[in-house]
Amino acid sequence: MTRSRTILLPIDLSDEGSWRKPLAEALALLGADGILHVVCVVPDFGISQVGGYFGKDYEKQALHAMGAALGDWVNAHVPDQVDVHPHVLHGTIYDEILNAAQKLDVDTIVMGSHRPALKDYLLGPNAARVVRHARCSVYVVRD
Repeated sequence: MTRSRTILLPIDLSDEGSWRKPLAEALALLGADGILHVVCVVPDFGISQVGGYFGKDYEKQALHAMGAALGDWVNAHVPDQVDVHPHVLHGTIYDEILNAAQKLDVDTIVMGSHRPALKDYLLGPNAARVVRHARCSVYVVRD
């Protein structure tokens, strides 16, 4: 098995299925001196009409809260010897994953994908877009 130097692990903190198995696979793929980048994406509102229903500091507070929660998650689930870098991103989930993979120059993206519904065919919509557009290898782990 080839070890990766850098791995990007996108997770949804509210969905254990998005990280339980993918984390185990990422750790197995990670080389001894590798770097694990864990990312969470806070979605943007999309259209301004939606944003008007939230307080003016809502997004800033959400990003801060997500950062704290991600730090707690890393401390609880990633072994101490792993060189891990948590990142909180803001925007469209698949775009932010792809941008982070390119910016961080990762070798592999390891991500979960839920069991497909008829509308999803083979992969969830975010995983499918990442697979189609990533410039690096993508390892999709089924829950």
